[in-house]
Parts: sequence; C-alpha cells; structure tokens
Amino acid sequence: MIWYGKKNILGILVDALDYEAAVERITQAAKEHRRFAVSAVAVHGVMEGVLDHEHKFRLNHLDLITPDGQPVRWALKILHGVELADRVYGPNLTMRLCERAERENIGLYFYGNTPEVLSALRDTLQRRFPRLRISGMEGSKFRRLSHQEQDRVAQRIRESGASLVFVGLGTPRHDVWAYEYRELLSLPIVAVGGAFGVLAGKVPQAPEWMQDRGLEWFFRLWSEPRRLWRRYLLLNPVYAFLVGLQALGLVRFAADGRRPIGKLLYG
Repeated sequence: MIWYGKKNILGILVDALDYEAAVERITQAAKEHRRFAVSAVAVHGVMEGVLDHEHKFRLNHLDLITPDGQPVRWALKILHGVELADRVYGPNLTMRLCERAERENIGLYFYGNTPEVLSALRDTLQRRFPRLRISGMEGSKFRRLSHQEQDRVAQRIRESGASLVFVGLGTPRHDVWAYEYRELLSLPIVAVGGAFGVLAGKVPQAPEWMQDRGLEWFFRLWSEPRRLWRRYLLLNPVYAFLVGLQALGLVRFAADGRRPIGKLLYG
C-alpha cells in the first residue's frame, strides 16, 4: 500500500498513491460514515482546473485525487520523482471498491448517467458480486438543479442506507458534484467520470496495450471524434507543454485557486 501524499501538477494537488491505498482510505471513511470526497482525474480533469481557478479550488479541496490517466502518473515521476506501478483508473477503482464493499457489507449508491446504463451496470455488478448491496441508483437530470432538488437528492441518498456514493457525470461535472454534496452527505463520494458506461458495456474501452502506453485518448478520439476532438487535440499538447515548463522550473503553478461564488448544482 503506497501513498506519498499530494503532489502539485500544474497547480492541481494529485495524490501519489496506488489502488490499495485508495481503496483502504475510501472504505475506512465509508465504515465511519465520514465525509470524504474523491475524484479520479486524467489530463482533461487537470486542465479544467488549470483553466478555471474556481474549479482548481474545488479540486484542491477534495480529500483525494487519484492519478486516473497515464500522463498524470508520468507527471508525478517527471515533476516529483514518484514512480507508481500503475495509475488509479476510475473503472478499476470502482470494481475494487465494489469487491471490498461486498466483503464488508457496505451499501452503495450510484448517481448519474441514464436509466439504461444504470440497469446494465446493476446487471454487471450483480453477476460479478452476487452479495453486493446496492442501496440505490439514480440517473442524471442532465441539467442544473434547484436548491430544493439538490436537497431532495441528498435526502434520498441518506435515506437509502448507503455508506458510499459513486458519481458518474463526466468531467468536470462529477468534480463539482462531489465538492458541492460533500457537506450534505456524511459519507464518501467517489467521482469516477465515464466508469458507469464502461462497466455497463455501453462505452468501448481501449485495449490494455493502448492504456498502458497512454494511448487511450487516441482510441476515444477515434471512437467519438466529433465530441472529443477539442479535448484531445488541444488540451493534451497544452498539458504536455505546461508539464515541461514546470519540470524545467520556468513556471510555478500556485494551488490556491479562487473560492467559487454560489453553486453550479449539476444533476
């Protein structure tokens, strides 16, 4: 179990840790019914914080940020000399947490995506973990919620008996959700982006050899070019350039950000 603490990557404080440490810390918070907001962050997530100082504040006030993408794991080595054996990838982290939750009878709540995806996800999880306690599933509204609606969502989760919430709204909405709900829910929230669709078999996953070489972005770009070309063809080169500047000591990236004014209330 490895955890070297938080490390600054372009001003975003990423936790240098492995799966075992992430699962242990999240599970312990679930057993203690303690607030613990987590996000699995790849290049896109880092760059959202770089470009938006309010979002940087949100990310850096989460309890745990895992290195979801290989380029984020590589940056930990380049900038801080921390060499991890693997990234902590959202879908894999979800499955490892489900395995632990089944063993320890921890109730889970899944928020986000569509009813169709959630139904397929339930089938997948129940086949893999027959004794897993799924306390509730709720699809996204795909819009902003009122304060009253947000309170009702939090109430449904609290009343479900869940001790751990997974959020699958996509970047950066899932990070906002985790930040804004962490005060409403006295339990861990784990933002895992597109993991629901991947685990439900609705979103194709890059072959393992592409994932290991940091080429998952190319696979996703090839699969959804119209939706993702800006993210990968613009943000990835900028990320690499800025990491190079930080590595050379030419630019220092502050981690303070700017406290958000009001709530975005994504749902």
